[in-house]
Amino acid sequence: MSTVARSCALLLTSALLSMAEAASPPVAPVKDVVETLHGVVVHDPYRYMEDVKAPAVQDWLRGQAAYARETLDRIDQRDAIEQRITALTAASGDLLRDIVRMPGDRIYYLKRPAGARQFQLVMRQGLAGEEQVLVDPEAESKRSGVPHAINYFAPSWDGRYIAYGMSAGGSEDAALYILDIAKNKNIGEPVPRVHETPVSWLPDSKSLTFNQLKPPTAGEPASETYLDSRVLWLRVGDKASEAKPVFGPTVSTGLGLARLDVATMSFAPGSRWAIARTTDTTLPEGLLFAAPLADLGKPSIRWQRIAGYADLLVDLELRGDDLYLLSRAKAPRKQVLKLDLRQPDLKRAVEVAVAPVGGVLEQFVLTRDALIASVRIGTDVVLRRYKPGDRLGEPIAMPFKGAALLHADPAHAYGDVLYTLAGWTQLPRSFLLSGANSVDARLQGGTPPAGLPELEVVDVEVASHDGARVPLTLLHKKGLQRDGSNPTLLYGYGAYGFSIGARYSPAWLAWIERGGVLALANVRGSGVRGDDWYRAGFKASKANTWKDGLACARWLIAHKIASPKTLAVMGTSAGGIFVGRAVTTSPELFAAAVFDVGIMDTVRVEESANGITNISEFGSTKNAAEFPALLEMSSYHQIKDGTAYPAVLLVHGMNDPRVDVWQSAKAAARLQAASSSGKPVLLRLDLQAGHGVGSTATQAIALAADIYGFLLWQMGQLGLKN
Repeated sequence: MSTVARSCALLLTSALLSMAEAASPPVAPVKDVVETLHGVVVHDPYRYMEDVKAPAVQDWLRGQAAYARETLDRIDQRDAIEQRITALTAASGDLLRDIVRMPGDRIYYLKRPAGARQFQLVMRQGLAGEEQVLVDPEAESKRSGVPHAINYFAPSWDGRYIAYGMSAGGSEDAALYILDIAKNKNIGEPVPRVHETPVSWLPDSKSLTFNQLKPPTAGEPASETYLDSRVLWLRVGDKASEAKPVFGPTVSTGLGLARLDVATMSFAPGSRWAIARTTDTTLPEGLLFAAPLADLGKPSIRWQRIAGYADLLVDLELRGDDLYLLSRAKAPRKQVLKLDLRQPDLKRAVEVAVAPVGGVLEQFVLTRDALIASVRIGTDVVLRRYKPGDRLGEPIAMPFKGAALLHADPAHAYGDVLYTLAGWTQLPRSFLLSGANSVDARLQGGTPPAGLPELEVVDVEVASHDGARVPLTLLHKKGLQRDGSNPTLLYGYGAYGFSIGARYSPAWLAWIERGGVLALANVRGSGVRGDDWYRAGFKASKANTWKDGLACARWLIAHKIASPKTLAVMGTSAGGIFVGRAVTTSPELFAAAVFDVGIMDTVRVEESANGITNISEFGSTKNAAEFPALLEMSSYHQIKDGTAYPAVLLVHGMNDPRVDVWQSAKAAARLQAASSSGKPVLLRLDLQAGHGVGSTATQAIALAADIYGFLLWQMGQLGLKN
């Protein structure tokens, strides 16, 4: 086992299972639970695994993890792959994200320096200013022995304080801290159970609001976790217990809030309004209210309802008396509306920006004198400027082809704007856009290492089962031989309207260097073509998601990019439906598959903490009209005995708060019992990881090496060491 792999702290308990005893994975006993749901008999042979803490389940998980670890470590050149990804990652330079520009030319961001394990919270005064590390979670990691990560941050408007959330072991169970920047000292005690962003400062920078989950009650079901949360208002220096509830289902009675309406608040300097917005934490739309800021916390406060779920408002910016809203209600490719809060009737909102022909509005920011929007066109994202009165906007020339991400200027203090641009073969670069000119902000360093193969990026459209044209992007070495022998990884997601876009990935480069092909499919359920494309892979139409993927798989084989001996398929999180149903529908197409923290059992998912928030995306088993689609999309329930399934690697973190680890455990047990192919089904578990959020660079690199090593082994490219 490599040093890096050891650091992942996998579930290897030598007292329970030595490597010698891990010659085969432990067999899970069948304890079938049979239910009749809406007239359909449904079997669940491994439901007992949902009690992950049960000693027998823990023993089985440890045995599975030990077997997976031993097998993966025996793959020839697995460690060499890990070393190469490490070198490529270090050569890529510093990695920055969540850049925020505040008044006074203060710039805040999360930065993972080249070669470092985790992101630090950093600030600088101006682009040329010296960096100051405000919070380094590695200090807490070293003290406790458990990886820590910063989940979010929010600087005060005056620059004196910064609030941030930090969690341990990939759990995303963040506590809220307030740092006095000048004194480099946290103020007061951490506030627990503050998972959701944004944390919002009031204009005077003396207090802030945040959403806090209610404390868990012994014996309550996991599905209670996100219900009845509250927005609290805390003055800097006060005790956490002194925070005042100001909004939420149990606070703002009479507003029609549901228990799952998780609320946040927004404020802006120079604005006299408080904005309250709710979501179910999964979909961005929800309820929207406004009230005079001066009345916040008063029993007499009157919240004016502006919008409901049906209005499909997905983002907002507040400036003075105006509320700018990103909507998809009457524009499948989205539009930006402006509403005067002095007459807060959504019917009075004025359209100020629309998507150009063929594009989809992704996000927008306000400058002092214009609106800048990012527009998706396939896997590229470009920028567009909308001046007052110009709803069509003007295109902005990009420094290179790729996907642009706008960075926040929440006070709307500047006439220019920061953004980051990344391409398939270009490292991320941050730019300052002033007028029509983009100037390198010089926030990132790094250059691609010498000797990398010349890459080719090919965009095609694949006809799906019903004639829909599915966008598929291929990344591979230039001069690829089309003889079906290329190791090819088909990746898809297809949920929530999230799209696969251009990005630079050292791990992908390591795969391509070895002759691998990446095939990235924007199947239905993504937002690559707007709301209509998303809704065509949603609830009752969800089958289009994996059927689109199967069409892409067949295209890759027909065009001799790959063959069933060299084709693998992978999906992450909600992409577990994409990969799981592709494998259970047409196992003969694939040599291997990777189920990465995947949703595998959609019949039972709503019984979990985060599963209840996904009802709006997938449906509810309790709803007779929605149940048939849930059963159809549930990979676990579609696994058939005696079927020759491909090799499968299931990946999960034990602290995953988004998709419970039992999802992978149940699917692994069922596949191991059902498959007749003799190919391995491995369950790779990480004790100190969750959904991938907050994982260290070391953990992420080790995982990528395991995945690529496993795939190349199953494609006949690598063997096993004795």
